[in-house]
Amino acid sequence: MEKRYDVLIIGSGVGGLYTALSLPEKLSVLMLSKQSDTLSNSNLAQGGVAAVLSFEDDSFELHYEDTMIAGGYKNDPEAVDVLVKEGPDDVRRIMEYGVDFDKNPDGTVQKTLEGGHCRRRIVHHKDTTGAEIVKKLLAEVHTRKNITQLPDTLTYKLERVRGGFCACLLTKEGKAETVFSDFCVLATGGIGRVYKYTTNPAVATGDGIRFAYELGAAIKNLSYVQFHPTAFNGPDREQFLISEAVRGEGAYLLNCKKERFMHRYDERLELAPRDVVSRSIILESRKTGSNNFYLDITHRDRDYLLNRFPGIYEGCMKYGVDITKDLIPVFPCQHYLMGGIDVSLDARTSVARLYAVGECSCTGVHGKNRLASNSLLEALVFGRRAAQDIAKIAALTDTHVIVSDKVPDISGAPKPKGIRTEIRSIMQRAYFVIPDEDAVRTGLKQVDRILKRLTSGKYAITPAYCEALSLATVAHIILKEVDEG
Repeated sequence: MEKRYDVLIIGSGVGGLYTALSLPEKLSVLMLSKQSDTLSNSNLAQGGVAAVLSFEDDSFELHYEDTMIAGGYKNDPEAVDVLVKEGPDDVRRIMEYGVDFDKNPDGTVQKTLEGGHCRRRIVHHKDTTGAEIVKKLLAEVHTRKNITQLPDTLTYKLERVRGGFCACLLTKEGKAETVFSDFCVLATGGIGRVYKYTTNPAVATGDGIRFAYELGAAIKNLSYVQFHPTAFNGPDREQFLISEAVRGEGAYLLNCKKERFMHRYDERLELAPRDVVSRSIILESRKTGSNNFYLDITHRDRDYLLNRFPGIYEGCMKYGVDITKDLIPVFPCQHYLMGGIDVSLDARTSVARLYAVGECSCTGVHGKNRLASNSLLEALVFGRRAAQDIAKIAALTDTHVIVSDKVPDISGAPKPKGIRTEIRSIMQRAYFVIPDEDAVRTGLKQVDRILKRLTSGKYAITPAYCEALSLATVAHIILKEVDEG
C-alpha cells in the first residue's frame, strides 16, 4: 500500500465499486473494505435494479411518479429525475461488465414487479442480484492497474489535512497505519446494526456517517429509516430477507389467523409500498395481539419457485420452511436508510473534496420511503456522477495532499462492555416502525451519556470501540432529529 492516492474510497459495495470503475485510469485509487470485499448490504440485495429499459409499456414519467409516491413526495424532484433518466445507461454499462440479468426465452431481459411499481421494470439475477453485480464489478476492479483494493482494513478516523485527507487505519493484525488522498469517497453503507434486528450484515454500523459528522459535513434526514415488512421471523440478530419480489410474484400476506388482512389498510394490498405494509402489520399485530405473520406463495408452481427464488428457498430451508408448501414466518425489521450524509447531484458533501455514495448518502431520491429496487440504481447513478465530478476537479488543479509520517496512538483502556447491546435495545424500543415519543426522549438522554463516555475516555482503538462510537453517534443523530420533530 502506497502512502498517497488521488482518490480514497471507503467501502466496496456497488456504490464504491462503480465509483472506482468510473474514474479515469490515470487517477490512483485505494478502495478499503472493513472486512471481506464482498461483505456489504449490496451483496445481500435480492430483488434487482429498477430501470426503464424500454418504452413499450413504461416511461421515465411512470418510474418518477412511482418513486415520488413511495417517498411520500418528500423526495428531491431533481434527484429523482436524474435517477430515472440516467439510470438505464448505467444498467446497460454493468451488463457490459458481465452482469448477467435473467432472460426470457426470446433473449430479452426479464423484468419483475415489486411493491410500489405500476409496471414490470425490475431486472434481476434470480434472487441474488446484488451478489451478481458485486461479483462482476469486483472482477473488473481487479483488472484495473490504477485501483488497489484492500480487504480487512478498518478505517477508524478520517481527518482533513492540507490538500486532502488522512485516513487512520487498523489492519487485520491490529496495526495502525495512515494513508493520504486528494479526494475521499464515503461508500460505507447503512446503519442496520444500530438496531437489535436488521437485515444488514455486521459491517453496517454507520462509520461513514460518523466520519462525515466529525468533519462537520451536513447530515440530513437520518430518521428516515426503512423497515422491511417481510424479514424472516427467526431467532437471529441478522434477519434473512424475504424479497419484495415474492409479493410481486403473487404471495399473500397473512395474519396469525392465516387470513389476508391488507385490504383493511390499503387498496394496493400486498403491493403497497414498504412503509405502508410495515405499519399495517404493526397495527394488525396490536389488533390480534400476536406477532405471528406469514407469506404464502404455495399456490405458485414448485419448479417456478425453485428457479425464481433459489436463494430464498435455500435460506428458508435452513429453518425447516419449504416455501413451495409451507407458510413463511415474517415480521418487519430494520432494512434501509433513506437519509444520510447530505450530498449534491454530483455526490458532493458540504466538505470540500469529500463525497458520499450509496446508502450512507442522502441524495433525496428516496424521500421518506425507498421504492423497491431503487437502491442499487442510486448507487450506480450517483457513484458515476461522483467519479465524473472528481475527474473534472482533478483535471483543473495541480494541488495534492501533503503527506506526513504521523503514527497514530491506538493504546488505551478496554472499551466498556455491553454498550452496543444497550444502544440496540434503546433504538428497538424507541424508534421501530411507529415511534414511541416517551421512549425517544428517554433514549436520547441514555445515548448521549454513552456518547460522552466513549469520547471523553482514553480507550484503545479496536474494531469494537470504533463501531460502538459509530453506533452511538448515529443513534444520537436519529433520536435528536425525531425528538425535535
